[in-house]
Amino acid sequence: MYGKWIDCRVRPGAREAFAAGQRRWSAISDQPGLIGQTGGWAPDGDRALLLALWNDEPAYARFMRERHDLAAAHADQRSGHTEIAVATGPVVLTMPGAAPSLPAALARATTLRAADCRLRPGRADHFLDVQRELWAPGMAAAGGMLGGTVTRLAADRYLVTTLWTTPAAHHAYTVHHLPALLARADVPADVRTLTGHLLPLEPTWRVMPEPPAAEFR
Repeated sequence: MYGKWIDCRVRPGAREAFAAGQRRWSAISDQPGLIGQTGGWAPDGDRALLLALWNDEPAYARFMRERHDLAAAHADQRSGHTEIAVATGPVVLTMPGAAPSLPAALARATTLRAADCRLRPGRADHFLDVQRELWAPGMAAAGGMLGGTVTRLAADRYLVTTLWTTPAAHHAYTVHHLPALLARADVPADVRTLTGHLLPLEPTWRVMPEPPAAEFR
């Protein structure tokens, strides 16, 4: 699996125009290899954050080569943002949750929690072990966590994303589960800096693959 994290700084007064353009990305729902795309507005102002997941890097590369520029032109968002940062990389861990699959989690989630982690030198293996053995089962035990991913965006940068049924479910997790997990994880030993985002997802920004055409016999 392959992930893409998009951070857009939107011009003051351009939120509606940007959102209208974001809805036009639904045109890529028939793109082979797309698992799903979702996103929303960050609470800290005119900033849009988006997560896209693909089957693998070749599927993503094919989209960029054959489809991206046309889709971007159709979305017509270039004048709506002052800055855009894009990071991509392989998904190195998937986290099970209440949804039967990651596409189902993307389709059902109303809230995305993202932790953009910059690691200390030589701590990647331990960081991933902690994600696999502590955080993944710990969050799965919390009601409302649908599924998640860990994506390696650079040698020392990992994006941890989890999808939740509601903001209330995530809040309950932070109250009843997070403190004990933090005490065991010793995050500062692995992570140099962490930027967290809790996004209410915009339903009209969600792009899910079209279902396969029915076969007629």
